[in-house]
Amino acid sequence: MATEATFTVPSDQFPLGTVFEQLPDVTVELERIIPAQDVVIPYFWVRGTVVDDIEDAFTGHPGVDDIRLVDSVADEYLLRVEWALEYSGVLSTLVETEIPLIKAIGTNRRWTFEVRGDARSDLAAFQQRCRDQEIPITPTEIHALTPVETATEEALTDTQQEALVLAYQRGYFESPREVTMEELGDELGISQQAVASRLRRGIKHILGSTLSETEQLTDRR
Repeated sequence: MATEATFTVPSDQFPLGTVFEQLPDVTVELERIIPAQDVVIPYFWVRGTVVDDIEDAFTGHPGVDDIRLVDSVADEYLLRVEWALEYSGVLSTLVETEIPLIKAIGTNRRWTFEVRGDARSDLAAFQQRCRDQEIPITPTEIHALTPVETATEEALTDTQQEALVLAYQRGYFESPREVTMEELGDELGISQQAVASRLRRGIKHILGSTLSETEQLTDRR
């Protein structure tokens, strides 16, 4: 089932993040990504500033080959950048794992990426590849593309579902366990106790919903 996910990375972990060193109040939004042989050329908007030469605000970075101004309207600038994909980062990992980028917005605090996979396993492979390259991504949301929700999904809060999905993907429920609760907490940005609470409450809701559905089927018989 097609799945969408949202994750964040620190602002300085993405090449365009260098703009925040000179322009801390701007917002950068990637508009689209176009595969072109060995490069990826995304168009992006810079909003919230008025400068004579916006290209100069982007200092040199090993992940950027070229950057050019395409158009500007008031305090909004449309630019095009050519990436050096040999630079190991989020963008090259998305291209390598063939995960489409839906949207990406950057501020001086963090970059937030929305991506889509044909299946949850595709997103899990992307996350594993990021960990292998020590790219500090933090998943914040994951959900099926279909708007139809089961009774179990409706019973879970977003944070409970996020914790359960991550725990399942990382092998927490395997025997022996492939990840600790502390490691899950580090990835979610919460304490070990908070992870335990979300998992416990989430499992309780799942069992309650499942057992309720089972009882209804039994009564019908």
